[in-house]
Amino acid sequence: MLLSASDSAAWDRDGFFLLREFSSSETCEAMLQRAIDLAREADGRGVAGAAIVHPERNLAGSAGPETQAEERVSKVFKIHRDSVFHEFANHPDLVALVQHLLGTDIDCFLSQFIFKNPGAWGQPWHQDGFYFPFDREPQIGVWLAVTEATLTNGCLHVVPGSHLEPVHKHLPDRRLNANQGYVEILDHDMSGEIPVIMAAGDLLLFHSHLMHRSKDNNSNQIRAAMVYHYAERGTTDMAESPAVINDWMPVGEKSVQ
Repeated sequence: MLLSASDSAAWDRDGFFLLREFSSSETCEAMLQRAIDLAREADGRGVAGAAIVHPERNLAGSAGPETQAEERVSKVFKIHRDSVFHEFANHPDLVALVQHLLGTDIDCFLSQFIFKNPGAWGQPWHQDGFYFPFDREPQIGVWLAVTEATLTNGCLHVVPGSHLEPVHKHLPDRRLNANQGYVEILDHDMSGEIPVIMAAGDLLLFHSHLMHRSKDNNSNQIRAAMVYHYAERGTTDMAESPAVINDWMPVGEKSVQ
């Protein structure tokens, strides 16, 4: 799959572009079911095989004993070697797009399934590059809408063009019971933000410096998404203690076909 001229222009100008109907409903349903299985397997332990499962902290007090494990989960990390998630990470069309953007061989180093259950809070303004203390940039985020993402259930919001800025100072999320690892940018005018409304199967590709956030899920339906992050092969993680959720996996062929 080749990058279109309009998508290439949007990438350079805005730092993101959206591909409608990229994935099938069958793939989305399989991802959701596999994530549910992992959440239930990890219930009370936080791990399921290689997967690392984080709870939705702000729902902890409201989740009764009758709720299923997946209703208490925020994210499931480190799953890009697992079944349907591995297959999608190596999707030839997706790999070709990322290779065109990075211009080289690539690795998938991070994956996360986001449940975003009813009542879950959004994630504050941030740049993914804050989490990636690597010797090369950018990295590319790939965000697949597993279910629809709307204004009501907490879709992403982005600031077009903010990918041209350096990584800003990030401070810990100020909310009590904020999820593990949540931070926020406070030194930037976000008035240019736009929502990214997506149907199940739509795919968003975005630059690691792009400022983005999500809002709370005020609906009675899940807003599920599957997110991958790709980097240039040979990238070095400069952190003293690399994040345990990272797992560097080569994908695709050595060159773009």
